[in-house]
Amino acid sequence: MSGRLSEKVALVTGATSGIGAAIAVRLHNEGARLVLTGRNASPGQHLADSLGSGVHFQAADLTEMNSAQNLVATCVELFGTIDILVNNAAIDHVGELTTVPIEDIRAVFETNTFAAIQLLQHGALAMSSRGGSIINITSRLAAVGVASMAIYSASKGAIAALTRAAAVELAPLGIRVNNVAPGMTKTPLFDAWLASQPDPDRIERETVSRIPIGRLATPDDVAAAVCYLSSDDAAYITGTTIAVDGGYTAQ
Repeated sequence: MSGRLSEKVALVTGATSGIGAAIAVRLHNEGARLVLTGRNASPGQHLADSLGSGVHFQAADLTEMNSAQNLVATCVELFGTIDILVNNAAIDHVGELTTVPIEDIRAVFETNTFAAIQLLQHGALAMSSRGGSIINITSRLAAVGVASMAIYSASKGAIAALTRAAAVELAPLGIRVNNVAPGMTKTPLFDAWLASQPDPDRIERETVSRIPIGRLATPDDVAAAVCYLSSDDAAYITGTTIAVDGGYTAQ
């Protein structure tokens, strides 16, 4: 398949729904061969099957020992290399800061931070001979404070800081490292949260009213930014963050 990513190989984590699935579709449409992963095998395999040839799904719990190494190894075994790593997998967390149990904090950081670091390490090692692009999906909450979101924000803020240092350290190897920071995005997770509110219509109106562009992001909006950073069009861009938030953090 021809496209900006023709002949490139990408590993996308958290690819079973929402933003991750949209990223997988966009990269595939641009010609990339894919290894997709997530904890839920059924939707992940369904997505891989729907995309067709050059796409492999491998169920994995990224918090388990050797998961990152095994996923990168799968890319190399199936397709000979890895050119693109998209660290998208994450778990959400909402709770009062002063009463969050340490076990919950550790669980958030295990997936959102430590697993992403391990994937970056193994991905960079595999890319070291020919270069590549690593894209970390962070959040608007890595840049702004929101009550009840402190633990999630901290886990994403750590990755934002990691990205800047990794970009400098890995630049001599031809590896670019960047962030994509989505704002409020209309995903199944957002829809479930909205449905749980006492007045969903009012809450959605209030949420949108705080976004200068006047709408929620879509998964495709985020996927477009990831595709750009994955491509040679972004060959001189590293250590930066693209905020896909409709101007929210610009205020």
